[in-house]
Amino acid sequence: LRIAGRAGAEANTMQAITKRSPSIVPASANARPAVAVLRSPVALGAQFSVLKRASQPVLPLKDASADARHHVVVKAAAGDADAGKDLDPLESALAKVVGPKNAPTVVTLGYILLWYALNVGFNLLNKSIFKYFPFPWTVSTVHVVVGLAYCMVMYVIGFKDASFGRVISKKEFGTIAGPATMHALGHIAANLSFAAVAISLTHTVKTLEPAFNVVLSQLILGQSTPLPAVLSLIPIMVGVGLASAGELSFNWMGFSTAMLSNLTFGFRAVWSKMAMSKTLGSTALYAYTTLVSAIICTPLALLVEGGRLQAGADAAIAKVGAQQFWGDLFMVGLLYHLYNQFAFNTLQRVSPVSHGVCNVVKRIAIIGSSVGFFNQV
Repeated sequence: LRIAGRAGAEANTMQAITKRSPSIVPASANARPAVAVLRSPVALGAQFSVLKRASQPVLPLKDASADARHHVVVKAAAGDADAGKDLDPLESALAKVVGPKNAPTVVTLGYILLWYALNVGFNLLNKSIFKYFPFPWTVSTVHVVVGLAYCMVMYVIGFKDASFGRVISKKEFGTIAGPATMHALGHIAANLSFAAVAISLTHTVKTLEPAFNVVLSQLILGQSTPLPAVLSLIPIMVGVGLASAGELSFNWMGFSTAMLSNLTFGFRAVWSKMAMSKTLGSTALYAYTTLVSAIICTPLALLVEGGRLQAGADAAIAKVGAQQFWGDLFMVGLLYHLYNQFAFNTLQRVSPVSHGVCNVVKRIAIIGSSVGFFNQV
């Protein structure tokens, strides 16, 4: 009787499970009630365990590949988010098109291309001016004075990020004064060379600038240059020597001032790199460099060429006209400022030696354009 009672209880439990789980259907509608079946307690317990497991809902198999894809997507999204954390506004805008990882490279290449294009235009116009107004000290001063006027106008009308950015402290001004002085002296030296010899020779000599940057970067910044990069400068040095020896317009004034420009611009690149900070960007740094350069260049130009400046200007106006004379001086000053601004923007993003290498590539474009424009003059 006890066995039959247990069997009846098991049957009742099975019926209750069947009601909760419709998927469990008796094998036959004519099956006999469990109470009439006399089985051992062990057999009944095993039957109940099977029914209990069958009553649990069946879950779908988990797609491992879907989990892997989800993990990859999440990881990629996190990587893109990390790459976009340190982007500046221009890079952030370009990141929507080229992606956050490629945006910094695209911006750097854009700065380099603008630097090259403006520099080519500047050199051609600058040499044209020297043909009818051979006053390199005065022209050098005009370059930085026009640039200073540009910065002041941009600051007043509200485009502070395109000029001085903010007011600097005395300590910051002292940091800027060194590279700004080198910039002014190097600029005068370069224009003295441009006025004395052909553009092609000046820029051929100035391809030695990376060699100066290598030495100064090691001495001042403590940055060593890889040996292959140093060895690659040897053919440049040999080429400069051969080109200078065979140049018809060669003279020691043009050669020595070009070399002096290499030295001073090497100091400018290294010291400017040290002066750049997160709160004072490359554009603002060059704006203050222009201010200091104007303060240095103006008295020097008046001292060296002031006595004959009026006669030289009158002769130039008589030759090309007042409109072209003043228009050329304004335009060459604007081109000078803008190409140097983009050069500083590039310097902020690369090392001084890399910046010097970019200068070498730029000079190839300048030499080629000047040979065609001036008919190898």
